[in-house]
This record gives sequence, C-alpha cells and structure tokens, in this order.
Amino acid sequence: MTRSPFMAAIIPLVDDLSRDLPEAERYRRLLQVLRQLLPADAVALLRLDGEQLVPLAVEGLSADTLGRRFRLDQHPRLAAILQGAGTVRFAADCGLPDPYDGLVDSVHGHLEVHDCMGCTLYIDDRPWGVLTMDALRPGQFGPTECGRLEAFVSLAAATVKAVERIGALSAQLGEEQRLAETWRQAAGQRPPPEVVGQSSAYKALRKEMELVAPTDLGVLISGETGVGKELVARGIHRRSTRADKPMVVINCAALPDALVESELFGHVRGAFTGAVGERRGKFELADGGTLFLDEVGELPLASQAKLLRVLQSGQLQRVGSDREHQVDVRVIAATNLDLAAAVREGRFRADLYHRLGAYPLRVPPLRERERDVLLLAGYFLEEARTRMGLRSLRLSAEAQAALLGYDWPGNVRELEHLIGRAVLRALAASGEARPRILTVGAPALELPLAANPDAPSAPETIRTPVADDLRKAVEDFQRRQIAASLERHAGSWTEAARALGLDRANLNRLAKRLGLK
Repeated sequence: MTRSPFMAAIIPLVDDLSRDLPEAERYRRLLQVLRQLLPADAVALLRLDGEQLVPLAVEGLSADTLGRRFRLDQHPRLAAILQGAGTVRFAADCGLPDPYDGLVDSVHGHLEVHDCMGCTLYIDDRPWGVLTMDALRPGQFGPTECGRLEAFVSLAAATVKAVERIGALSAQLGEEQRLAETWRQAAGQRPPPEVVGQSSAYKALRKEMELVAPTDLGVLISGETGVGKELVARGIHRRSTRADKPMVVINCAALPDALVESELFGHVRGAFTGAVGERRGKFELADGGTLFLDEVGELPLASQAKLLRVLQSGQLQRVGSDREHQVDVRVIAATNLDLAAAVREGRFRADLYHRLGAYPLRVPPLRERERDVLLLAGYFLEEARTRMGLRSLRLSAEAQAALLGYDWPGNVRELEHLIGRAVLRALAASGEARPRILTVGAPALELPLAANPDAPSAPETIRTPVADDLRKAVEDFQRRQIAASLERHAGSWTEAARALGLDRANLNRLAKRLGLK
C-alpha cells in the first residue's frame, strides 16, 4: 500500500513519541518534518510565557532569534495568531510588522517576509504556544498549506506533551509560569530579566540552580564582574518555596563601614547621630523570603562576626537595642573575589565563608559559553527594538562573527551596553528615523580585532577586506566562514550548518552558489 507524502513524513514523528529524546532534538525533528510537508524559508515553535512568546526551536532563522522574547503587545501578528481560530495567514501586503523581518536566512539578499502563517497549539484546552511559517516569496502559502498546518498542529501538540511528560517539564513550566504570574501581579510589570543560553556551560548552571532552589541551603555565587550573578540569585529565588515572599538585595560594597550594621540589622532611635527613629534592617525586611548579599567579600571583619551570629541563630539585635528579633531568611551571597584566598590572608572569616558557601555556585564567563553570545545579543536587540520603537533589528553576518570572536572581559553586562550603543550608531548611520529593517553591522559594534582563541569563529574572518565590489567581498567572507566551520567539524555539513546558525538546505544552496560544492 502506497503511503501519501503527508503520512510518510509524520510516521517518524509518531514513532518518536514513544522514544526518550532530549527536548531540543524532539523539537528540531518536529520542525524538520514541518518543512518537508510545507516548504518554507523559516519555521519556529514558540511557547507562551505570560504576555510574551519564547522561541524553543527555529529552522531557517538567525541564531540570535532563540534569545529573543516576543512581547505580544509589541508583535501584533503573533497576537493575532494566538487569538485566531485555526490557521491565520497574513497577506503579502499586510501592514502589520513581521517579527522575523531581517532574521530569515537568505542567500539572495531579501530581508523582508512576504508570506507568513501560524497556528496556536493547545494543551489540555489551554493555549500553549504557536507554530509559525514564513516565506520570502509572496504567495507561497495558500489554502492547501493552511489546511496542512492546521492538521499538523495536533501532532505538534502531542510532541509537546511527550516532552513535558518524559522530561518532567510540565511541573517545571507550571511552577515557573505560576511564579512569573505572581511576580507580574505583585509588580505590575513585564516578566523579570532571565538567564538566557543553550551552551553546555549554561545547561550545567541551570541544572545546579534547579537542584538547589527548592532547598533552604545558603548559596555562594562566584564569578567575574558582569556575568549575571544577581540574575542567577533571582532565578533561584523564583524557583524556591519562598517565591511569594520578598527578595531583598543589598550591595555590600556600596555601604560605608559605619552604616553596614544599621543597613543589615536596623537601628533604634538615638543609636547614633542622625538616627531620629526606629528602622528595620534588610534582614527583617526579607523575613520569610530571601536576602541577596551582593559583593559580600567587601564586608568589614567586625560586621562579618555579627552576620555569622544571625545566620547561625536567626536572631538579631538592632543597633542600639538589647531586644532580640527572630527572622527566617534564606541568604544568597555573591562575590567576584577569591574568598578562599581572602580567608587565607585574614580578610574574611573562615567560619562565615563556610556558612555562606553551603552550596557554592560558579557562573561561567561569557567566553566559556560557546554561541550563547548570539542568543544574548538577540535578547538585547529585541529589548532595544522595543525601547526605541523600531520595526525590526538584525545583526549582519560580519557582526555575528565579531561577537563570537571577542573575548568579553566585561561579560554579559558589557554585551548589553555594547548592543545598546551599536543600535544607536547603526540608526544614526542609516539616516532614517524609522527604517523598516535596521541592520547592525560590525563597524557599529566597534570591537577590537583581538579575538578569543576558543571562539567558534576564526579571528581572521572578522577582517573583511576593503573592496570596490561589495558583493565579491561578502562572498569571499562567506566562503571563509563556511570553510573554517567545515574544518572545525571534520567536514560535516550538518554540524557546520548548525554552528553557523543556518538551515542545512540553505547552507547547501549557498555553498553551491559560492562554488564550494
């Protein structure tokens, strides 16, 4: 019996439902099958998280797309898909901005999406997320393609349920969504910043966070300046049993020595000059919740002894008072210093060091996080796009290579500020108040040519030669990039495509056009 192309394509996915596969691999196979059934330049699976959509898997889109967070109030097409019944298709002349303009991999230089459609995935009768399909050629999708996408969504929903069941993802997502919703209701704001990444170093950190979060163990977070230690602390608090209680933050390095104890433990009226009334300290404000001691290595020795007593007994005295106050606080501390060396040198108490570091957690620097720099760049680009009221922001291939080749001494904080400056420079250079697609090129980044030797892209690929023929210069750059990636991955076109952030089929077409195949 001859099977239809539709059935032949989806049978492997049905078989996958009974197999134990990693989440990323399961989603990747899902999108690959979708592109077999419905040829498109790009497909994406996005999960609904409060009032934003988070990309879980993409095919045919720039690597930084996975780091973006698409707020529904900023992306009317995605909002329309969620609100629509069945498949929603947008005409080529639709005036609504497309979230993927400038992000679709293209070998022809076209940047704008001309045909797109999407469908909502429902899990247990609740909207879980969306599947989107985009094409650079007008009229690529018609009634037949819309019907097939709608039929495919049921299988996609089954795949999502398998991921949730096998990986115990359902409980995790439900908890994260509940905590995120609690935060939004309390703060009346959009979701808090998050740790973004897919590298092995990021996954190891995320695993450690999920392991320690439900406990009441003290956590000592170490890492270089700018790696995101406070974000990690907030992530642990949101996943803890104290998530509905406050998290109070105090920067120990910013406190004058004379006021450290007052800030931590509070004071009574008349305790010192200027103490005109009673004041609760940060420990009392965090009662029932979490206290985050940033730059804890800067605390003076005298204050360290009193801090240790509170950690051991849960009892404190306000400055100038003999009365005991009982508090129940989980302490998370962070430092960019080598506290073990500080203990040996007598600058930090050994007993406090061991009390704070019941669970030590190291946040890896950005240079150890492989291609996470592109995901983080995408996250900051989307924030900049929203903040500046732009329609679409993208990174050129040269800019992506420059980001991958840089050593990042200032880590994620440096990247965030660099992206903000680069967008302003690119906007000024464009000469337009609101360009339809604003491309951030390597010159706008103003990165030095000294490169990270462990970066996925070779340093010489950043140095694009000056040429009168711009197209020839771009093609030469593309050849070097592809050749370097193939060399790093032992000639594997599949691995090279993944490292370059391209779809395998698009890479094959590009390689043939460049004379590499």
